[in-house]
Amino acid sequence: MQMDIIAIGVAFILGLGARFVGLPPLIGYLVAGFVLYSAGGRATATLTEFSQIGVTLLLFSIGLKLRVGNLLMPQVWAVACLHMVVAVAVATVVISGLGFIGLSLFTGLDIQTIVLIAFALSFSSTVFAVKVLEEKGEMSSLYGRISIGILIVQDIVAVVFLAASTGKVPSIWALLLLGLIPLRPVLDTMLKRCGHGELQILFGLTLALGGAQVFELVGVKGDLGALILGVLLARHSGASELSHQLLGFKDLFLVGFFLTIGLSGPLSLDAVVAALLLLLLVPFKTALFFLLLSRFNLRVRTSLLSSLNLANFSEFGLIVAALAVASGWISSQWLIVLAIALSLSFIAAAPLNTASYRLYARLRSGLARFESGQRIAEEDIIDPGDATVLVFGMGRVGYVAYDTIRQRMGDTVLGVDMDSKRVETLKQSGRRLIQGSATDVDFWDRIDLDYHSVKLILLAMPRHDENLFAARQLQDLGYAGKIAAVAKYPDELLALKEAGVHAAYNLYAEAGSGFADHVYDELLSGAAS
Repeated sequence: MQMDIIAIGVAFILGLGARFVGLPPLIGYLVAGFVLYSAGGRATATLTEFSQIGVTLLLFSIGLKLRVGNLLMPQVWAVACLHMVVAVAVATVVISGLGFIGLSLFTGLDIQTIVLIAFALSFSSTVFAVKVLEEKGEMSSLYGRISIGILIVQDIVAVVFLAASTGKVPSIWALLLLGLIPLRPVLDTMLKRCGHGELQILFGLTLALGGAQVFELVGVKGDLGALILGVLLARHSGASELSHQLLGFKDLFLVGFFLTIGLSGPLSLDAVVAALLLLLLVPFKTALFFLLLSRFNLRVRTSLLSSLNLANFSEFGLIVAALAVASGWISSQWLIVLAIALSLSFIAAAPLNTASYRLYARLRSGLARFESGQRIAEEDIIDPGDATVLVFGMGRVGYVAYDTIRQRMGDTVLGVDMDSKRVETLKQSGRRLIQGSATDVDFWDRIDLDYHSVKLILLAMPRHDENLFAARQLQDLGYAGKIAAVAKYPDELLALKEAGVHAAYNLYAEAGSGFADHVYDELLSGAAS
């Protein structure tokens, strides 16, 4: 227990340090593991259990947000499969070449071992991608959905490989799992009955962790079971809320996952050199993703953001390597090499994803030649009609603002949101909406907009950096109309006004003021008179 407390404390300190320098906290957790190992620490049963729970909850959360139809997009399944085949082939050649020139750790490897290592390096990290997308608030964006879809296809391949390699064949009782499909209405009813409090959280934890154990009992990988159970609930109206409720638990347990990676073995100069050499495969993986996605009729902006999101090695690669070590196929030192390579790939990918919009803005003209002449429906030209007011972000704040302005100005108000499901739902209720993102530089090229007729733009997106980016983009385009935006903190109000926003409102302060005005008008105005 003492070691666990020390590990969590060190993870907190280094995670805070990573955030301070602009890196995701998970980088600090990885470094904490390496530091603790060098100081004599080892992965404990508690941290290992935390790690397993974290990955299970992660896959369950992904399932809650997954629509099976997304996996059927050729931009997902075809790109994932083609990328894996080419990546394994190239990595095999590179590792063989490093062994041929006599570099330490690469010599003496047989072809089976080389292909296994190449296979482990072909995956991209689900944990990293989900964390980045959640922090940017873009899980529902097109590039986010494509990235997650590709990762799920990879994860399914990994789970199948692990099951086949361990000789773990599903028992005949596994057929009973098909009964979960007709039981989906029962699960939906249970989720609805749980309400919005602790019962909902307990239901999610029970279904994810307990369900994973049931899958294990019949010879099916538990993590795959958690993913499937999440998918069964994905169409429920409360799935998004359940995912949000489990977010804190998932993040907490994933700290154990990153700590155990660093605590998996000692660092050595040979291992670090080998990891640095393997890191050279990441630019190739990223470029290959970009080329494939571009060839499948995605805009270069979507292709680039998806590729950057996948520009790393994967925790599933470590799982594959751990299995190989346990089976005696590779030496234990290779697990350390892959752990270091994974950590370095995260460190390299984090700032790239943070600066992804700025990076695209700089490379946009040069990348344009890779774009195909065709586009999928979600990236076609946008016709806003006769809109005079645009509302970006149709969440709880945005759609109320939309309705209020619509009552006064009629149907010249147009809502913009990047969530296709939300757009369709609100359109069915009679509102005018288009799908798009204000942080998409190309959005302003895709939309056929008369800037002289648009008098007001409201920025009501949930993240401050999204509203700030959109305000700056409008300034760069020379938009002369009025801009209003929402924020949560005083420093955000100042930043928005410096970016050219004419009216910035503190959500918390305005909500309190509005509530007081409403109460006074409804309950006290008569008594006061």
